[in-house]
Formats: sequence, C-alpha cells, structure tokens
Amino acid sequence: MSGTRVVGIDGCPAGWIAVSISPEGPIEPEIRIVSRFAELIEAVENAILAVDMPIGLPDFIGPEGRGPERLVRQRLGERQSSVFSVPCRSAVMTEDYREACAVAAAASDPPRMVSKQCFHIFPKMREIDALMTPALEARVYEVHPELAFWRLNGEAAMSLPKKVKSRPNPAGLDQRRELLLRHGYEARHLANPPRGAAADDLLDAAANALIARRLFRGEGESFPAEPARDSKGLRIAIWA
Repeated sequence: MSGTRVVGIDGCPAGWIAVSISPEGPIEPEIRIVSRFAELIEAVENAILAVDMPIGLPDFIGPEGRGPERLVRQRLGERQSSVFSVPCRSAVMTEDYREACAVAAAASDPPRMVSKQCFHIFPKMREIDALMTPALEARVYEVHPELAFWRLNGEAAMSLPKKVKSRPNPAGLDQRRELLLRHGYEARHLANPPRGAAADDLLDAAANALIARRLFRGEGESFPAEPARDSKGLRIAIWA
C-alpha cells in the first residue's frame, strides 16, 4: 500500500478485507484481501488501522458487560443486535463451544454464556490478541461498522438491517452504499467485493476506513471516554 494511508478492516471468509485510503482528500481506495492480520501491520507501517474486532479482553465480565458494547448499543436502536457480548479472555482462548460457555459463565456475574456468532469470530480475536501490545494502540483501533455508519449518518442509526435471517438484505446494503457515496466513495469502488469477501464485508471495511480518517485527524471518539485496560494492558474501547 503506497504513501501515507489509513485503513478500514473487516473480517471476511478469506481472512481480512482491507480498504486503504489517503488520510484526506479525494478517495481512491486500495482494496485487498490478506489471510493474516499481521500482514496489514507489516504492510502499512505507521498507518492507522481501524478493525472490526474486539481488542482488550477482561479476565472477568461484570453486570455491565465488557463495557463498550453497552454504550454502543444505546446509540444503535434496532441495529444494536449487531454488537456481540464479548466474554472473558479465557473463554476466547477455548476452541470448543460448550467449553467456551462454561468458562464464560464461571467468569461473569451474572453468569453469561457465549453467543454462537461471537464464538465464530474467536479465531480472529485470538489472532489480533496475540499481536497486540500497548505500543500498537497508537496505530490499531477497535471499531464497529454499525457505529461507523451511525457516525457517518449524523449520529443516527441505519434504519434497515444489512442481513435478514443471516441472508444479505439488498435494501440495507443499498442504504449503506448510498451513505458511503455521500462521503466520497464512487460507485465503482463499492460495486464488486474481491474474491473471498462478501458485499457487506466491503461496505463495512469502507466505513471503517472513514473512521480511520477521523482517528488520523484526532477526531475519533472512544466509547467509553476513559477506557479500562485488560491484564495485557490493552485498552477496552470501541472508536468512532
């Protein structure tokens, strides 16, 4: 990826989809698929990376949950179900669903199981957790696409879902695509996701790239405003 860039990243079936844009000015994205998150850290040295994946994993989950999720859900209205409840680090490190639920329940009050949707992203959570250090926090930020669209939509949640019964919802995808066009993307940028990614993965990564621009300019907002830190010293926050 050439020059100074900011990058929006989303998980996808082939690994990670990255939309890289300049920090300011007209948008001419570079879109790529990588199999390992480390490739993005290495490929865009000193760039801001805004990734849709939980970073910062508590050892215990209290009544308020991990923290950021509750604050983000308050802003998303009918889209709040897209924000998964993240369990403790020890549960994320398990590879069996029933074991994950047992570990999560034992390390939460009140006891909470793990949703299947969250369990399915555990491998990517582990991948980032193995790489993250407090020093990398100057470059790598946790974001959430629906919070990104909320921000880009004048702090109003999107009225239509991206998926209905786990299937793409064309009207919801069109709504997000049109919003991204208003923020400087061109239709050709968003028309065809690369092989290994779905249409919603591309749109989410494109929205995350615009949040990366905000972070580059020092305009990003942290939820919560004063993040807690986990046992590795990593902040627990979602940015927009």
